[in-house]
Amino acid sequence: MIDSSAFQGKTAAYFTLGCKLNFSETSTFGRLLQQLGVRTAEKGEEVDICIVNTCTVTEVASRKCRQAIHRLVRQHPRAFVVVTGCYAQLEPQAVSHIDGVSLVLGSNEKAQLVQFLAEEWGGGGEKSTAPAPCYTQKTKDIVSFAPSCSRGNRTRYFLKVQDGCDYFCTYCAIPYARGFSRNPTIASLVEQARQAADQGGKEIVLTGVNIGDFGKSTGEKFIDLVKALDQVEGISRYRISSLEPDLLSDDLIDYCAHSRAFMPHFHIPLQSGSDEVLRLMHRHYDSRLFAQKIEHIKQVMPDAFIGVDVMVGCRGETAECFEQTFALINQLPVSQLHVFPYSERPGTAALKIPYVVSEEEKKHRSKRLLELSDQKTEAFYAQYMGQDAEVLLEKATRGRAMHGFTRNYVRVELPARLASPELDNQLVTVRLGGFNHDHSALVANTF
Repeated sequence: MIDSSAFQGKTAAYFTLGCKLNFSETSTFGRLLQQLGVRTAEKGEEVDICIVNTCTVTEVASRKCRQAIHRLVRQHPRAFVVVTGCYAQLEPQAVSHIDGVSLVLGSNEKAQLVQFLAEEWGGGGEKSTAPAPCYTQKTKDIVSFAPSCSRGNRTRYFLKVQDGCDYFCTYCAIPYARGFSRNPTIASLVEQARQAADQGGKEIVLTGVNIGDFGKSTGEKFIDLVKALDQVEGISRYRISSLEPDLLSDDLIDYCAHSRAFMPHFHIPLQSGSDEVLRLMHRHYDSRLFAQKIEHIKQVMPDAFIGVDVMVGCRGETAECFEQTFALINQLPVSQLHVFPYSERPGTAALKIPYVVSEEEKKHRSKRLLELSDQKTEAFYAQYMGQDAEVLLEKATRGRAMHGFTRNYVRVELPARLASPELDNQLVTVRLGGFNHDHSALVANTF
């Protein structure tokens, strides 16, 4: 039992870097601390507790984590600073020696963040100048699952359905940081979705590290989870954050095409369109299978939005391999690309691959793919100009435009003259006009 007396009236600040899963977990931290009487601090306010949830998917992410930790310590010199997440798991000693850090928690231990806070936090007094205590375990021992279904300051809820990964792609350090694949039961996830509905939630995004691998812990199947969630009354929309091509079954695609609440929206990591590079990466599919999945989605859901992850400049990606990637994406009816340059991660097998792409060439390749992404997204959005569409709106700062998404993930801007606080988290039908000023959304002319 947690003694909440030390927490009453305290303030907290949160910083999150990385994936939707991290943001979901941070929102859960905030909710748990709020239940103990901790208030989220206003901008510029001195805080008592800082929670930093870190990422290490690239060296850039790790560097941003270090910068964020130093910045928060400077801004809040008296705060009890807790660092958790993937970077903390992989580099705990380095993090513990950063001046001002009070506690380092690994992937297993973040599930007990509040308990660790209660044990380590003295509720005030002088901060120790000794290295922060570290609580982390080896990858093979990361077995706990921290439930999370939170929305933070967003309209959409993020439901964590899976954690960890068994794939060990040659470029990726995440399995070492998150551990092996594991999941809760379908029944527990359905109950969390029902609770979100009771709280007024209308849209839930399913998150995880490799969510198509759902079932390793319970002997269940991802498609059965999808079918069970589809029956939860009150939730109008579900989105699946990311599915590996080899785990995206035709049965799942067909079910989503005719389901009550699963949206025509997929995010599928490609990483490379070169079969040679995919083999070097130890991916579980080839370019032909990827193309078949895209074609099947479009066959049964012509309006579907399809986002794609692409890595550029990984070891072994020759100029010819990159051109194969560009050509494949160019010919496929995908809607948007998430492009990121390869970053070498210590301990990964990719370091043994001899061909190295220069940083300048990585930037050049990224630029070409980002331009292609902009073209594809604009073309996708343009199809819906002049049509009516249902949009789930999110709150905006007073006097600013509101934004939201259609069923198939077209971003919509509702001008400030039409916006009002009462429209937050409401599904409204709008008439889609042309692009807004930066071409990031279609403008809703009427509703």
